Amino acid sequence: MADVLVVEDEDAIREVVGYQLERYGHQVRYASDGVDALRQIQESLPNLVILDLMLPRFAGLDLLRVLREHSQVPVIIISARDTEADRLAGFDLGADDYLTKPFSVRELMARVQVALRHSPPRVEEEPEAPEETLTLAGGSLLLDLGRHEVRKDGRLLDLSPRAFELLTYLARHANQVRSRDQILEAVWGYAYGGDTRTIDVHVHAVRRKIEDEPRTPRHLVTVRQYGYKFVDE
Repeated sequence: MADVLVVEDEDAIREVVGYQLERYGHQVRYASDGVDALRQIQESLPNLVILDLMLPRFAGLDLLRVLREHSQVPVIIISARDTEADRLAGFDLGADDYLTKPFSVRELMARVQVALRHSPPRVEEEPEAPEETLTLAGGSLLLDLGRHEVRKDGRLLDLSPRAFELLTYLARHANQVRSRDQILEAVWGYAYGGDTRTIDVHVHAVRRKIEDEPRTPRHLVTVRQYGYKFVDE
């Protein structure tokens, strides 16, 4: 059972999502605006946040920005905004998933399960030592798998847990092409029914962190009409 905070100003959506979460055995808290959500997070950090972007009093992206200054708790955005720029803004700030309205509640529940399964350990549960470190891109990238950290030229990068897993998966298969379906299964653990935009936007977000020239990437490259590969050179 997880403690889930649903931040949504539309009563009908908030109630339906909460009802389904409770059916899955989760404890649910509710906030109808960003200020109340921030207060609840500060009082007690949930295991997962389901976050609408268009909130009264304090916008969803602003709330996400504040949250990421202190925590890597999984965040699933639910929003009527459906442009790549909107998705990229959310992922850049550290969202783990992005679902556009109207959405299937069943699909949301599947994404909730994945987000909770892939959530990083709490501080007191962190391993005593890193299990493995990957050195990539001629030594400029360092992936510390135990600490869930990525460094570029010694500088710590701010990646969401899902972006970290995406980069780690491709890095473990360096110089090998991975299809979008393979990436979905390995990183998200479920199929999107043909919707691969989440992968594409996550890749763009990671490129902006690790590439010197994101528009002409050297390492995280696209294989047209198929997928992606990490080029380790």
